[in-house]
Amino acid sequence: MSESIVIRSAELEISTGPATAITRESRGLLTRMFADPHLLEPAERKTLVDELRAAVESYPQVSDLRVLLGMALCVDLDVQQAIEELRTAVQLEPTSYIAQLKAGELWMRLRVMPKAEEHTRQARLLARNPAQAELARRQAAKLREMMQQGMQRGGYKGPSAMLGRLRRLLTPRVAVAEQPSRV
Repeated sequence: MSESIVIRSAELEISTGPATAITRESRGLLTRMFADPHLLEPAERKTLVDELRAAVESYPQVSDLRVLLGMALCVDLDVQQAIEELRTAVQLEPTSYIAQLKAGELWMRLRVMPKAEEHTRQARLLARNPAQAELARRQAAKLREMMQQGMQRGGYKGPSAMLGRLRRLLTPRVAVAEQPSRV
């Protein structure tokens, strides 16, 4: 069995798969990203995303690598790709606490509450220690607070829904026939 690198931050453990999956430099960038994502410069974010993409290509079945890539893509503001990576991570390993928690967090930030609630609920069920349970509990509490304040979108409908809205906006409206004025 090959050696595995484990990254620990905020009581979370993420196994990055084989030790050769990511470089020491990228592990340092990941640690900084966990500490404060705003500290990473654009060039560092790009380096990290490129490195993690290469690792995912080399080890496509390692769910935790996809979670890390999804998180890095969020920091790099590439939300659509982050959604896809986190969705794949959850599909590869539905019993992954971190995949469920981070998918729930992304949907929460996008204000898609039903999906955020489901992933967060799964994370709460999968928590293996008090720290994980507390993180999931706080995320669930934040979700409830946001819903009480009305911070909710209608739901993620995909790119085709956006095209439909755009088509409706660009379609010329038929002017209402002028009615003769009564004098």
